[in-house]
Amino acid sequence: MSSATVLVGTCGFCLARRQYYRLFSVVEVQQTFYQPPDLARVRRWRQEAPGDFQFTLKAFQAITHPGSSPTYRRSRLTPEEREQCGYFRNTPVVRQAWDITYAIAQELQARLVLFQCPASFTPTREHIADLRRFFSTLERERLLLAWEPRGQAWTDSAIRRLCKELHLIHAVDPFVRPSVFGTVRYYRLHGGKDYQHRYTDTELAQLRSLLGPGTNYVLFNNVTMREDAERFMKLCRR
Repeated sequence: MSSATVLVGTCGFCLARRQYYRLFSVVEVQQTFYQPPDLARVRRWRQEAPGDFQFTLKAFQAITHPGSSPTYRRSRLTPEEREQCGYFRNTPVVRQAWDITYAIAQELQARLVLFQCPASFTPTREHIADLRRFFSTLERERLLLAWEPRGQAWTDSAIRRLCKELHLIHAVDPFVRPSVFGTVRYYRLHGGKDYQHRYTDTELAQLRSLLGPGTNYVLFNNVTMREDAERFMKLCRR
């Protein structure tokens, strides 16, 4: 593992930010998915964090999720705007959602943005066409883009083909399915359907075996995220 960089953290701040920065090396910002915070606020996050601390962020749900999703309860979008949301469609709301996400990524000096899709985003011809158009035309510069499709309808070959074509990282929960593309690994540990699972020592050892050369992001998203992330860091140090 000498050639590997392992960045361990949680999906969202699991404790006060200043304490978090001392403990972990990366955080996946969650607020950007539900209702993006203003730029002044995220600028303060970057200023108070150590220089080598990494932010990743979850893209605004208006890009990926239809307006009927219950996750919009925190959103300030109007019903009319929500009709234009989701599935990477070519609408003014989706385009603006990326502009907002990208601006926050720049303020945070983030290296990676995650696009998590609902299971209803299936590999239909229309969905794939919209996915291709979105990622082939958006402004991204050197920003890494990770895509987390969900559901068994997405085959490994389809995911691999699209990730290669569109320069995406395949983000996964490695206990659900393996990553099939990308020299950067982006693992999100969801703790099962109800987020309640506490990872065993055996499972954390298995997770460590899935790390590889280059950069490995390991983000815990279960109810015991802080404890499991700390245990995993200690395992990696050994």
